[in-house]
Amino acid sequence: MKNAAALPGHQPTTAPVAGDGSSSRRGVRRAELELSQAASADLSTRDRVTQLLLERGATTAAQLGSALGLSPAAIRRHLDAMLADGDVVAREQAVRGTRGRGRPAKVFLLTDAARVRCGTHHYDNMATAALRWIARNGGSEAVEAFAADQVATLEARCRAAMEDAGDDPLARAEALAGALTAEGYAANASTIASGGQLCQHHCPVAHVAAEFPQLCEAETAVISRLVGTHVQRLATIAHGDGVCTTHIPTQPRMSGKTVTTVRTDK
Repeated sequence: MKNAAALPGHQPTTAPVAGDGSSSRRGVRRAELELSQAASADLSTRDRVTQLLLERGATTAAQLGSALGLSPAAIRRHLDAMLADGDVVAREQAVRGTRGRGRPAKVFLLTDAARVRCGTHHYDNMATAALRWIARNGGSEAVEAFAADQVATLEARCRAAMEDAGDDPLARAEALAGALTAEGYAANASTIASGGQLCQHHCPVAHVAAEFPQLCEAETAVISRLVGTHVQRLATIAHGDGVCTTHIPTQPRMSGKTVTTVRTDK
């Protein structure tokens, strides 16, 4: 019998050649595309984690995962990567009152470097140098006067934005939170058992205020005047806290009198 390949009209079957170039290149391109898409998704999620930490301050992994709709394993993977890159730090969660059994949960906060990349702390070095010069040549009173002058324009803009807020301190705190958010402070107000609480999750001068607390004191005085009652500053980003927190005790408005402020974060 003759070889089938020699029969008329019969085409020999060609076996696929191992290592075919075109299919190999397609496989490589597909793998590269999948890796690129996965990397983009990771960056997008990390951006969302960063934004949440900027807005909320110290937050647990469970809270972040719940807000983003991620499993504990998935949020942990992103946080581990951000820890390795120096974008976040982990601390034990502060517990007020009686602590329960077991170790406190860890909370995560943005590092100073990550805050800078979020657009914070503009011209810190120059501002710090200028305040050092003022302190050296004019003393602490000159620094206080400078700080008061700096927040005066912020106070005027916030007061205008709060024009229809009424006289109730807690209502005014809510209006102030909206005004401060418009100014880039990522603020929110809430009612608590002892009154109200104003939280600022972003501070544009945190590095400078760490050395010159007069800036925080001037801002606290502005909050007190705008809310219309005595307030207590409980925590500040400048002092290493995740959020600037101001307590607004429930009390009658002090019309016609000078309202003082009390700092409790020294």
